[in-house]
Amino acid sequence: MVGKARGVLRAEPSEGVFVHERHAPAPDLAPFVEHFWFVSWELPGGPVVRETLPHPSVHVVFERGSSRVAGVPRGRFTRTLEGTGFVLGIKFRPGGFRPLLPYAVTRLSGRVLPLDEVFASGAPDAEEEVLATTCVKERIGAATRFLRERLPDPDPVAEEAATVVRRILEDPAVRRVEDLARAFDTNPRSLQRLFREYVGVSPKWVIRRYRLHEALERMDSGARENWTALALDLGYFDQAHFIRDFRALVGRTPASYDRT
Repeated sequence: MVGKARGVLRAEPSEGVFVHERHAPAPDLAPFVEHFWFVSWELPGGPVVRETLPHPSVHVVFERGSSRVAGVPRGRFTRTLEGTGFVLGIKFRPGGFRPLLPYAVTRLSGRVLPLDEVFASGAPDAEEEVLATTCVKERIGAATRFLRERLPDPDPVAEEAATVVRRILEDPAVRRVEDLARAFDTNPRSLQRLFREYVGVSPKWVIRRYRLHEALERMDSGARENWTALALDLGYFDQAHFIRDFRALVGRTPASYDRT
């Protein structure tokens, strides 16, 4: 298993069972794949809404009758779960899906495409093989075989994109695209081209998304926040801009969300 998920929004308690697991890929998939994820649910008490602020990653999702490739969502991801079901997904590293495509990743952004529209052959058989077993390890094994049959050679530019995105995630001092450009001895325009081709969203988008992830983590830690101080820590010009961005993505003000 890999570490705690980041960007998951708080949900109302619900009756039933909800499982979310994340598993590391095999070493030969690691240049492309961040992790496999598995979600299952048994919800006798009625529908439940789950929401996340997604990462700058493409996902391949195996689900009965609707297996798909999901580009980076522009906003909040929302799904209503009910009854009983499960989904197996592959979260690609930022930049890691580009070597599998004949075009820029930005063409996938905000879109969800059937699996067989992106992978020309074998998609229906792969769905059946992945979903045929009840064992998560065997499902991951089937998905791994599907990818191995299609993997290109590692792309050094994809690795560069992943490194730049990781810097945004790990370095809170990166608050603006100019900060990022200085860190990598390049210029904002070059970063924008790299992100458009390999990541699917702009560097500014990624910086803002990860800073909002940081805000959510602070709230989830139980610490009482001074919103003005938090906004400045995250690189916002003032509290109003932070609240505007937070409400646009999360659907609530920071204070309202913090009371949930």
